[in-house]
This record gives sequence, structure tokens and C-alpha cells, in this order.
Amino acid sequence: MKKLLCLILIIIACTAPSASADFAVVPIEKVIDGGLAAFIERAIDDAAAKEMEGIIFHIDTPGGRVDSAVFIKDTILKSPITTIAFVDKNAISAGALISLACDSLYMSTGSSIGAATAVDLQGKKASEKVISYFRAQMRATAEATGRRPDIAEAMVDEELEIEEVSEKGMLLTLTYKEALELEISNGTVETIDEVLETLGKEESAVVEYVLNWAELVVRLLTHPMISSLLMSVGFIGLIIEVRTPGWGIGGTIAIVALALFFGSHYIVRLAAIGELLLFGGGIVLLTLEVFVIPGFGIAGVGGISLILISLYLSLIGNIPDAAEFLRAFYTFCGAILITIAAGYILIRIFPKTPLYGKIMLETVESAGAGFKSADIHSDLIGVTGVVINDLRPVGKAEINGKRLDVVTEGGYIEKETAVIVTEVDGSRIVVRENKKS
Repeated sequence: MKKLLCLILIIIACTAPSASADFAVVPIEKVIDGGLAAFIERAIDDAAAKEMEGIIFHIDTPGGRVDSAVFIKDTILKSPITTIAFVDKNAISAGALISLACDSLYMSTGSSIGAATAVDLQGKKASEKVISYFRAQMRATAEATGRRPDIAEAMVDEELEIEEVSEKGMLLTLTYKEALELEISNGTVETIDEVLETLGKEESAVVEYVLNWAELVVRLLTHPMISSLLMSVGFIGLIIEVRTPGWGIGGTIAIVALALFFGSHYIVRLAAIGELLLFGGGIVLLTLEVFVIPGFGIAGVGGISLILISLYLSLIGNIPDAAEFLRAFYTFCGAILITIAAGYILIRIFPKTPLYGKIMLETVESAGAGFKSADIHSDLIGVTGVVINDLRPVGKAEINGKRLDVVTEGGYIEKETAVIVTEVDGSRIVVRENKKS
């Protein structure tokens, strides 16, 4: 036990950032998404709390979500400590915005920065509304960090022409040499050590931040494929819950799956309070349908509709455009297809498999087959009683001075209604309303 505890402490010590470090190194790699945005925010807050001199962003990214990039940009601009961008290979699209937000920017040999126009899922240029918004973001960021705003705008809009820099109709992307000549970059370096040397901080202690397990889980749960799977599990659970009386395993599974979906999307700021309120309203309506309102009607349909709408809206970012709506539609449809396939397997195929026979009792334990119930109520046929709670169709009734579990012949019976026993099958007591009383 002591050895295990020591091992855990060693792992924590090795993975936790050192409190004595002077500079933090934060990787910005691969696609930029909401999970990465949360990681960047944590890293900056932690480095600032430890009063480090600065934070170096090691950048190599093809871009990603516009809303996530804008959030990262805003977080960097508000950073209380010095921020340095080290572009190692590529800072494309959203990566260019993040790089321009830093106090200083260094690029490695062969690296490039630019091509920041927003595109849809087919790689086509996004709507003018989105382009205009992102162009303004690039310009404002360049102005805030003392770089040429026209260069930043030309990275977004190919219609802008800059003499001896970019031609009209050509989206601007700068090589490391061009970026240095145009004073977008502060120098050419090859490693983090060279960045520190250029800053005159070669003796500084450095610590590298990495995604923790919670951030990795959030990035996994917000992946389109996993999001579809969580929605599908939630849909199947809701269907099972609606088709069965009371609250059971179907509803529990649905709540867990949908809570994971909304929780992860809320953390990365895809789901806001509006979506959560819609989801909560849908759950309330479904609860009323199951426990209060007989049958399945407006409350049930309305509850499911609100839940579906909240799920769809949670897939759309904070800067919605046609691409975002289309991406959300694909993910949503994927969830529906998975639900249909899983439902077909559970209903049509699974009962025919050997596994089903092992976990389900196929033999009917009837009296004719020699089975006898542990609790025989055959003498209750024709006896009247009073319903204790609403029967939909299962509940309790008082018969012959005893509280017994009963079931209706299929309809709904309100509490305190007189009933008569019409059938007894073992411990199963069937009743209907006694209209003669």
C-alpha cells in the first residue's frame, strides 16, 4: 500500500507544473476546439497565479472553431503576464488569430502564418457575415498588439489588396521570412530554448503544461461522434421510459447520457443557460407525463421536442453560420440513425440470439405447466376495493383491508375510485372500475 501511495505521489509530482518555474510552455496543436480553449484558460490562470514571467504558446495548428479561437484570443489579450507565440510549422486560420494576440511572435524556419478565412464543411468560403466578423477580429487583434491591421485583414479577405504584399483575389499567407520583413514576426528561432535566448532569459526555468484527464475527457465527449453516441443512448433511454410505467432503468440511463452531453458542452461553452433551460423544461414535461398525466399526449410530445431542440442548439457554436448549422445537423442525424439501428437490433435481432435466452426467461410459469404462485389471490375475483393511488396502469388498491399491487385492464383509473377484481393470475391482480358502486 505504501509503495502504491509513493508511486501516485511521484506521478503527481512529475505531471504537476513546478511552482518555481519562470516560463510556462503551452502547446496549441491539431484542431482548435472548445476543450483546447478551456485548457488555455486554465494554463494562463495557473501561470499568473504562480507569478511566472511569461507563457510561451508552442503553435502548430491548421485552425478550428472560430468561437473557440476568439475565446482563446480574448483570454491571451487579458493575460496579466507576458505572452509569446512560437509558430513551429503552421499557424493557419484560427491559429493566426491566436498568434497575433500574443505580445511577441517568433517563427521557425519553413513555417507559415495566415489563410484565416472561415470555411464550411465542404471547404467553401463562409458567409459574408462570418467573414466580416472574423476580419474585424483579426484587425482589432493586430491593433491591440501593435502589428499591421491591413496585413491581418488580408489573411481573411482575398479581396483586399496590399501593394507589394498581396494581390486581389489571393488570400494572404506569409512565410517566416515575409512575416519578419513585415514586422508580424519578431524573429526566427528553431526551439523553445532559442525563444528564451532571444528574450535574454536563457537561464530561466521552464515547465510544460499538458491537458489533464478532465480536459481530455471533455474533448472526447464533445467530439461529434461521441456526441452522437451520447444523444443516441439518451434517445433510447427516453423511448424505453415512455413505453414503461413508472421510473426505471431507461430514464436513468437517459439522464446520465444527456447529463454527460450537456455537462461537457457547457464546459466548452457550446451549451449555454438557454439550452439547459430548454432541456430542463423537457424533463419536467416528461416527468409530468409519466407520473401525473394519464396516457401519452401533449406533455410527452412537448417534453421530447424541447429535449431534441436543446440538443441540436447545443451543437451550434457562439458564432453560428451555415457551416455550424450543417455540422450540427449531420451530428444530430447521426444520432438518429444510431438510435434507429440500435432500436432495431434490440427489438428484432437481439431476442433471436443465444445470449437473449440466457438472460431472459422464455418459459411461461403458468398453472397449467405446474407452476404455483407463492401468493395466491384467486379468492379475490369479484371482490371490490378502493384505489389508493392513480393506476396507470399499475398501482395499489385496498381490497379486503389489505394494500395490494394491482393492474388495470389497460386504462387509467384515478385514486379513491371503487374497483372490482376481474382476474387473478398468480400474484397479478387485474381490476377495473366498479361502476355499480
